[in-house]
Amino acid sequence: MDVHAFDFDLPELLIAQTPLLERTASRLLTLNKQTGAIEHRMFEHLAEYLEAGDLLVMNDTRVIPARLFGLKKDTGAKVEILLLKPLGDDRWEALVKPGKRMKQGAVVVFGTDAGSDAEPLLSAEVLEEGEMGARVLQFRYSGIFNEILDKLGTMPLPPYIKEQLPEKERYQTVYAKHEGSAAAPTAGLHFTEAYLERLRAKGVQIAFVTLHVGLGTFRPVSVDKVEEHQMHAEYFELTAETAELINRTKASGKRVVAVGTTSCRTLETVAGLSRESSGASDGPLVIKPASGWTSIFIYPGYQFQVVDALLTNFHLPKSTLLMLISALAGKEHVMEAYRQAVEEQYRFFSFGDAMFIY
Repeated sequence: MDVHAFDFDLPELLIAQTPLLERTASRLLTLNKQTGAIEHRMFEHLAEYLEAGDLLVMNDTRVIPARLFGLKKDTGAKVEILLLKPLGDDRWEALVKPGKRMKQGAVVVFGTDAGSDAEPLLSAEVLEEGEMGARVLQFRYSGIFNEILDKLGTMPLPPYIKEQLPEKERYQTVYAKHEGSAAAPTAGLHFTEAYLERLRAKGVQIAFVTLHVGLGTFRPVSVDKVEEHQMHAEYFELTAETAELINRTKASGKRVVAVGTTSCRTLETVAGLSRESSGASDGPLVIKPASGWTSIFIYPGYQFQVVDALLTNFHLPKSTLLMLISALAGKEHVMEAYRQAVEEQYRFFSFGDAMFIY
């Protein structure tokens, strides 16, 4: 399958640079995956598309202030580091800019001047070199790492967003809980506590999974054939409580609605693991709790096992996220929806408007 089949013209001015003041004030494009019918609504109308007994599954990961700015110890050159994945023993996989300067053995200091005799709050040594600026770093510090990170780090906004974020919490969902992400699960940014309560009052169920968003979010598709793209592994957890809610929802004939592509990928990963552990390739699927690493890549031709509907933001051309929603709703339906979204000047990407595929 040709990657260019997922290309479209996206004017740069449609990439939202700042979040709206009110989380629920976004627009909402709805797409019926069976008929291709499209409606242009507001996010507050989402409740009209949900029924009592439906289950919303949300990713409760919390973004860490993972972007650090430091100085190369020997030269004083400026270095930017984006933490991606903890590897244990204060080692992290990270993206480093400029990567060419950061060879194995290079040291970056943070919170002090290069060449200073003062002990830096934090330092990092390059242990291994990877592709596209990826490095394995060994951190050294005195104190508590997360507290130092809160002091020195900034929110790791995607490279398409040029504006600074005045309030860190605006890049967190209101239900963010487990620290570990290099990016927010942005479909969840539209919800407020009040709106969640409104949904609960209607009888909509809410469950949580965790997927710590990593390198895959920042890595473009650089191959010509979709099937040749390799996703980066990300850590996920799905608890026994969430597994029970999913199974009960399915048994009652109600829908499992993924909030965001990260929740979707977690659910479909666990579905595959549950099938494997049961040894049954067909028949009723019983979801079992699971945790680990997933590199699942969903593109057209994939058969969804758990997810019935999806709330998501608008994605960039030729992205794996666009391929995922095309697998759910059909590429032709999705590309027509995106044509209308561009025509109607919807806001795209992390701080943009929402789309509901049902």
